[in-house]
Order: sequence, then C-alpha cells, then structure tokens
Amino acid sequence: MLIHTLLLVITIAICLHAYFRYCNGGTLLHKLKGPPGIFLFGNILDIFITPEEIFTTQIRWRKTYGDIFKLHGLHYRAVYLYKPEYIEVVLSSTRYIQKGMPYTFLYPWLGEGLLTSAGEKWQHRRKLLTPAFHFLILKKFFVTFCERSQELMKTIERETDNDKTELFPLLSKSTLSIMCETSMGTTPQEDIETLTNKYFKPVHTLSSVIIYRITRLWLYTEFLFRFSKVFKMQNIALKSLNNFTTQIIQYRRKSRNDMPVPVAFGEESSDVYGKKAKLAMLDMLLDEEKNGRIDEKGIREEVDTFMFEGHDTTATALCFVIMSLANEQEIQDKAREEMLDIFGDSQRTPTIEDLSKMKYLECCIKESLRLYPSVHFMARLLTEDVKVDDNIIPANTICNFNVFDIHRNPDVFPDPEVFIPERFLPENCANRHPYAYIPFSAGPRNCIGQKFAMMELKTVISSLLRKFHMKAITKPEDLVFMPDLVLRTRDPVYVKFCKRTDVN
Repeated sequence: MLIHTLLLVITIAICLHAYFRYCNGGTLLHKLKGPPGIFLFGNILDIFITPEEIFTTQIRWRKTYGDIFKLHGLHYRAVYLYKPEYIEVVLSSTRYIQKGMPYTFLYPWLGEGLLTSAGEKWQHRRKLLTPAFHFLILKKFFVTFCERSQELMKTIERETDNDKTELFPLLSKSTLSIMCETSMGTTPQEDIETLTNKYFKPVHTLSSVIIYRITRLWLYTEFLFRFSKVFKMQNIALKSLNNFTTQIIQYRRKSRNDMPVPVAFGEESSDVYGKKAKLAMLDMLLDEEKNGRIDEKGIREEVDTFMFEGHDTTATALCFVIMSLANEQEIQDKAREEMLDIFGDSQRTPTIEDLSKMKYLECCIKESLRLYPSVHFMARLLTEDVKVDDNIIPANTICNFNVFDIHRNPDVFPDPEVFIPERFLPENCANRHPYAYIPFSAGPRNCIGQKFAMMELKTVISSLLRKFHMKAITKPEDLVFMPDLVLRTRDPVYVKFCKRTDVN
C-alpha cells in the first residue's frame, strides 16, 4: 500500500512538472535565462532566505543573467526587467496595469484602493482622487508644510546637544502629521509614543508579515497562511490600524457637521497661503459618498492607502536626503548657498515661489531618490503574452521591477554609486530615457502624489539647511538594505545636527 501511494505521488509530481514546464507559458518562460531551478519546485528554495539576502540576491541575479531573467516555482512565474526600453513596454501601457503578487497580500489592510486596484475600479478611483492633488489645492496645503517644518526644526534644535540623532522616527511623526492635517483634514493630538503604538508599530508588523510570506511560497495560498504563526500577528496589527482609520474618518465627519466644508475649486482666499479654502482629500471622498459614487468601505481603502503611502515614503526619502547631504559636505554647502541666494539672512517663511527657485536642492533630492528610492520595487501581473525585444513573456506572469537596481545602471548613470546631483541639471538629463529613472513609477500608474511629495521634501530640507549643519554618522557603505513595502535598512540611520553660527 505504501509503495502504491509513493508511486502515485511520484506520478502526480512528474505530471505536474511536465505540465508547468511544457505548457505554452512554461515553454515561453524556459527560453529566458535565470537561476537554475529544482524539479517541480523551481526557484522556491532560492527565495527561502533572509530579507537581507533577498535584497542582494536579486541584484546578483541581474548581474549574472542580464537585463531580463526569470524565476519560477510550481505554477508561479516571474520575470525581472532592467533595461529602460524593456520597462517602457510594460509601464507605459494601459493594458498592463493589473497588480498581482505581492500586492494581493495587502488586501486585508488596503483593500482595493488606488495602490492595489485595477481595471474600471482603478480608473474610477484615479479620476476621483486626482483633483485632490491639483496645484491649487497643494498651494492651500503649503502653510501646513511650513508650520510642521518649523515644529520639526524646534525638535531638531533640542537634538543638537546629542552626539547623534536617529532620523526615521523623528521624521515619520512629522510626515504623518502633515498627511493627517492636509489630505485627511485632521490634526493628531497624540504624542509620539501614542502614535508609534497606534500606527507605526502595526505598519511595520504588517510589512514584516508580507516579506515573510513572499519568501515562503506555500503561504501564497490563503488557506495555508491562516494556519501560520504570522497570521495572528497580522490580525492584531490590522485591528490597531482599523481603529486608527476609523478615528480619522469619524473626526472628519464630526468636523464637517460643526463647520461648512469649502468647495475644492471655489473662490481663492485673499491669503493665498491661508487655511480658509483648504479642502482635504477625505472631504472629497465624503462628498462622493453622499453622491453615491463611493461607499464606506471605499473611503476606508483610500484613507488607509494614502495614510501609508503619503507619510512613510516621504519620511524615508527625507531620511536618505539628509544622510546624503551629511556625507557630502561640499554638496551640502552648495545647497546652503542656494538658500542664502533665495532668503539672504532672513528667517522669513518660504513661499511657493521660493520652492520653484530651489533648482540645486531639487537635483539633490532627485539624486537621493535615484540612489535610495522609497518605493524600491514594483510589479505588474501580465494578463496576456507580451513581446519585449526578441523575447515573449507569457500571460499570467508577474513582471518585477527592482527600482533600486534599475537606478544603478552604469550605462545610464556613470559612477552609479556616487552621489552627483548635477546628473539632474536640465542639460544632463534631456536625453536620458524616461524609464531609466522611476522613483514615482511611470506611465498611467505613476504616483498621484509626486508633486505633493516634492513640495514637502523641499520645504523640510530647505528649512534644515537654513538652520542647521549636518554631519555624517551613518555612511553609505554602512547601509544594509532590507526588502519592505518601502526601502528600509537593517540598522538605524544617524546624523549629527549642529546649530549654524550664522543664524540668529
């Protein structure tokens, strides 16, 4: 009986292997280069490694197998694209906007919000939310950027007595406050410890659960995942985040009942940087709910999506810009000189027009986003065969884009590991392929909030340069990166803040 069972299992395994290997998709995928796989299970064991190893292994595979390579295991297929011309084929088309694994792991948290949805639902949400990031709306939020930046400067001033300051916790509270007050129309009253417990810790827990699932193919199946140790961790974190989101929505509903909500593109306030005509994204969603164009679940999906994407990615970007300027003293001095040209010795509040003059600072931010893209990895689920150069990627394949590695292409960026802001001067990037640099993605699914993010980054960094000198503690060679929903490092990132002696 045991022999018969064993023979049956072997026969089934051989049949499955033959099907996965010689079906149309398997045959097409086999023509691509990639790390060798084992019988039936392909590359499953290749990704059953630590987060640090996953990060470096992807880069090693690209160096070994070139601009396009494959991974496979059972019925799962994945292809990595590296060359800008290859990337453009997928990201520029409205035919390839669907997201599969690992985005499906986000459904319990973000549902089918703008980040994870596809098809008509994505198109509807994108059209609905785009006005919330119109320049006229961003102008009305600018006062919040300035106020929160000044609060951050006061916090940093207290840090100048310390030998070093850990950046991410400091910055993430500020970006979360900005996101709450602008797009959500609320002001968090909690202190940093409360916010950490209610939001930051659960987010990091969910991120670790998702990475854990990605490296264990058997947990891709929801049934098996429910029996794993991390499923309970996920549920506890989700409960905390759901409570946080509910609090934000309820607070805004009450505020709307207490005072009238301005119309998005109504009359301009006499004070163009004032708060009178400010419209929150959440207000727009609540108005659409009244009109029957979105329900309570849809509002929660978008609030969760934008609370995460709006604060975490920006905090990460700020962290690496500050670290980079601290390590490049000449570049920091040049950026500081630009602030003196714009503001002189004045400590006046910046204006929108001042931000537009910060050309060199913008180059510094873009170069930091090249080296350290907050969204370091993207993927698309191909629902049809796609021709890329002389290769055909079969339908039902996950197409991966390792943005971190794409931005280090020496054919596009000579000396790719070196921080050189001048790469982004107009004369130096005019002929660069548009899909060689994609920190905010590209094509129809590009980041809806990239202007919001750049305005926030410029406001905070320019305030820092005017008041403080930054000295390096953590160096680029110290960084050990880990895969996460945003770019993370194994160890904290530190700098030393010093008061500028030429500032009154």
